[in-house]
Amino acid sequence: MVEGLNFNRSRNEDYTMRTFDFAPLYRSSVGFDQIANLMDRVLTSDSSAPSYPPYNIEKTADDAYRITIAVAGFGEDDLSVEVRETSLIVSARKADEDGEKTYLHRGIATRAFERRFHLADHVQVTGAAHANGMLHIDLERQVPEALKPRQIRIASDVKAVEKDVVDAKAVN
Repeated sequence: MVEGLNFNRSRNEDYTMRTFDFAPLYRSSVGFDQIANLMDRVLTSDSSAPSYPPYNIEKTADDAYRITIAVAGFGEDDLSVEVRETSLIVSARKADEDGEKTYLHRGIATRAFERRFHLADHVQVTGAAHANGMLHIDLERQVPEALKPRQIRIASDVKAVEKDVVDAKAVN
């Protein structure tokens, strides 16, 4: 057993992880509560999660992604793509046309759906396109300049460093 992590399992759940104790993480770090929320969401997700409609998630570049959802039978007016806080919500509603048509076989599912995707920090939806029965949603990680790594210039003159320290003390 790993120190600080508790894996509870019953006889019927052969080595299935159920709960984590993140107390050691909280004692020595700040702001990692999102990890606990994400792990909880993943571990409590139902194995009977809906599989309709099928979708792909692909990495198209270092900081770019594409979600492709099969939406055969839906037009652009039937689809909705929305970003709320850190969630991407894709939904569809088809106008009821059953009264107008008589089907001998109905194999194309056009039932309403809602798919949710949790977005990481700084991931933005950059566009969406509907073509050939597929909905393509492009995403990109856009890290602000303040969070990007930056090179610090090293001064060769000791007086320049002392001057910067004195100026910093005068400001503070």
